Amino acid sequence: MVFGILSASVQVGFGALLGFLVGGPIGLLIGAVVGLVVGAVFGWSVASAGVYAADARGIFLFVVDHTWSLLNTVVGAIYLTVHLIFGHSLDRPTSLGSGRICVVEGVSPRYATTIGTVCAGSSSGIQRHEDVHIFQGRLLGPLYIPLVLANYVLFTIAPVWLLYHDHTNAPINRFTRYFEIGVYPHVWNEAIAYRIQGTPPR
Repeated sequence: MVFGILSASVQVGFGALLGFLVGGPIGLLIGAVVGLVVGAVFGWSVASAGVYAADARGIFLFVVDHTWSLLNTVVGAIYLTVHLIFGHSLDRPTSLGSGRICVVEGVSPRYATTIGTVCAGSSSGIQRHEDVHIFQGRLLGPLYIPLVLANYVLFTIAPVWLLYHDHTNAPINRFTRYFEIGVYPHVWNEAIAYRIQGTPPR
């Protein structure tokens, strides 16, 4: 319960500060309201699923997620809120003490998606892969999302990955495969995660 309340409070403060920097007093109010909504959803989920254990590791992960990696946590909170609006449900047994919030349903039936500490649609067969993304976010903090987005843009408009792509086993023979088989598995965060666990799409 304490972790949930603290998490919501931090996100309200972050939203208010960001809103003030962008739009002055009115921005502060809007940012605080947005922070309250997503922070309350995230905080409730943290408390409800017992995401952070009350031990040294749990406290350390909570502090990292709400300081250095706060941007990732806030974006993950927005992502989680959208999932719950669409009626998706928390995977409480998998979330318990794990330092991550797991959602049963994913964005796509073919892929799990992790943003911040929120992992949707995963399974035991690919959870280590998704945990790599959570670790990457915690390690790089506010740099993580910009670096991932920059790599997607770069590899979309300048596909240097074509030089080392496995054209025999994963041919790029239609438009959708350019992104699904080409860009996606070659961006740095996915390439690292697939080396640790999983097989890139073919």
